[in-house]
Amino acid sequence: MHHILHFLADLTAHNDREWFAAHKDEYLQAHGVFMAFSEQFVARIADIDPTLQNISAKDCVWRIYRDTRFSKNKLPYKDHFGVFVPNRKSIKAGYYVHFQPGNCMFSAGIWSPPNDLLKALRQEIDANGDELETIFANPHFQQYFSDFDVWDMLKRTPAGYPLDHPYAEWLKRKSFTVSTYITDRQMCSPKILDHVLDMAKAAKPLNDFLNYTFELHGPFSPRECR
Repeated sequence: MHHILHFLADLTAHNDREWFAAHKDEYLQAHGVFMAFSEQFVARIADIDPTLQNISAKDCVWRIYRDTRFSKNKLPYKDHFGVFVPNRKSIKAGYYVHFQPGNCMFSAGIWSPPNDLLKALRQEIDANGDELETIFANPHFQQYFSDFDVWDMLKRTPAGYPLDHPYAEWLKRKSFTVSTYITDRQMCSPKILDHVLDMAKAAKPLNDFLNYTFELHGPFSPRECR
């Protein structure tokens, strides 16, 4: 993992095509280590979540190259590696490992769902928020997570829900993820795979709760871009 973080740190400091071309061998070495980790992660996550069988790691990772066509940020390369199971295009709840110097993390849940899925998730929280409270109160869950991440929220409860709704703060969310940060030293530990798999095990009941929405209300719109 040291190769990954060292390369990404250098790339962040020299994010241009000339530097990347001159250090392509270093990229290939770092990416090889990342893919080996991703293959093990994808294979072993199926032991925790049996619905995630026969998945290819290459479908769960992103290219290093940024699409700058519609972005003010014209840097050509991403400053991180990431792997998301079940796959990088999925709108279902899943498990994500993020490699970035000083900002490594593990996340689970659903990020930025399309509007029809977002509406359905809010309906499930409205009807069954007590189940969510039980999941969040579990000691294994609390070992790594506390509450949904605050990435992007409404200022008020969404239309159709009272301001004093008992789960108002959850209903305001536009994403339903939980995350825990991992130090660079932890990420370089030989036990990091077991560590993130234990996080995944702790997060599985939450993913089960979120993915039940697909059985009850699906199908949903595909992700427009990711």
